[in-house]
Parts: sequence; C-alpha cells; structure tokens
Amino acid sequence: MVGIGTRAEAPTGSAAIWHDVECAGYAADLPMWRDLARAHGGPVLDLGCGTGRVALDLAAHGTPVTGVDCDPELVHALAARAGGAGAEVAAQVADIRALSLSGPLPLAIAPMQVVQLLGGAAGRESMLASVRAVLPVGGILALALADPFEALPPGEFLPPLPDVLERDGWVYSSAPLAVRIEPGGAAIDRLRQAVSPKGELLESMATIVLDEVTAQELEQAGGEQGFSVLPRRSVPSTESYVGSTVVVLERAR
Repeated sequence: MVGIGTRAEAPTGSAAIWHDVECAGYAADLPMWRDLARAHGGPVLDLGCGTGRVALDLAAHGTPVTGVDCDPELVHALAARAGGAGAEVAAQVADIRALSLSGPLPLAIAPMQVVQLLGGAAGRESMLASVRAVLPVGGILALALADPFEALPPGEFLPPLPDVLERDGWVYSSAPLAVRIEPGGAAIDRLRQAVSPKGELLESMATIVLDEVTAQELEQAGGEQGFSVLPRRSVPSTESYVGSTVVVLERAR
C-alpha cells in the first residue's frame, strides 16, 4: 500500500487484497454470466478477471474459464485459488487490448465495468478488435457498463457504507468519499483503511477513473469492428452497488 504509514505492514499484496475488498462481495451479476455460459458453452474468456470473482463461480458451475488481466498480482491470486479449489481456470497476464490467445472461444465477458477502464474510445476499439480475433463467427462478447453515472452529482458517494473484509486478523475497509465528474469520465475517490491485529491503523487514498461511454456508443463501435448487436441485458442495482447495462455483441464476420 502507498502512503499509509510505517508502523505495520499488511501481510498480503495490496492489489489483490483491495480488489477483494472492493469487488469480491458483488454477486448480483453472477446469475447472468452463468446463464450466458450455459447458452454458449465454454471455455469462457473472462476479460479483466481480477482475483477470480466471476471465473471461479463459473468454474464451480461446470464451465471452464480462461481469465486474463493486466495485473500479474491479481492473476497470480486467481491461479492460486483455482489450483486450491481444483477449478478449471487458466489464468494469464495479458492486456485485453492486445490479446494473444489460441481460440476460438465461444463467449467473452467483461464484468463490472472493465470496459470503462481502457483509456477512452481508442482503447475500447483495440479491445473489440483483439477479442473479435479469438471469437468464432457467431461468438458472443458481453460487456457490462455502469448505469449512467452522469446521474450521480459531484460529491455524492456510492455505496453509503464501506466495503469491509477480514483476513488473517487484519480488517480492511474501503469507503467511497466522492464521485467527481470530469471530461470524458468520472473519478471515484476512495479511502482505504487497514487495521492490524494489534489495532494499528494504516490509511491510503485511491482514485478509480471510469470512462464515460453509453451502450449505444459501444454497440456502434462493435458494429465497426465486425460485430452485430444483440438485445441488451441488465443487472439491477443493490444497496451497495450501482446497476449495469450489459451490451451483447455477436461476431458477424
């Protein structure tokens, strides 16, 4: 962790633990990913797999998964968890804007606003072209988008309570302090705290920037990359998480 003092050191890597704190508790979308996997088969390509929130769930329900993420620490954590569970998950460090995978893979998914972390339109276009290359004709790409965060006024925070995780005697929490609307996106400021077994408090600030992109814009970009547009899906909001619109694209050529 960065800038959180020197009295104690959290026993786990910062990227993996904070990914778990802020993402692992989200489950509202899992039934939808399972449904898509049942309909289209596997292996499923999990784009931005993180520590395996979706990949491990799909594997537990009988669908093999190839998970890719640009963060080696997250991929290592997923590989370790899959190995410990005997799950059929292959984890690989890769930039989803420049994949080098053997295919074809019938279904690719980008859960939890991964597509809004690609640095704008050029990054999304590169991702679409990259994923198209590993899908067969008729293969499906499903991309989750945060339901419109332009409706969130500056200074409002979501969710109202911090995400909390206890591990090995440490208690981790991450609380969103503000959503700042910026040109082309939204910046979410979070206060991360870790309390050691001895009660020592470590704190840091983190900012996550989401690109602003609508479902229509993403569908148009998909069409330009050789995809046809299928009906959208949706994930409802919960007390702790905003909802999502899921753009569904089919490789047409």
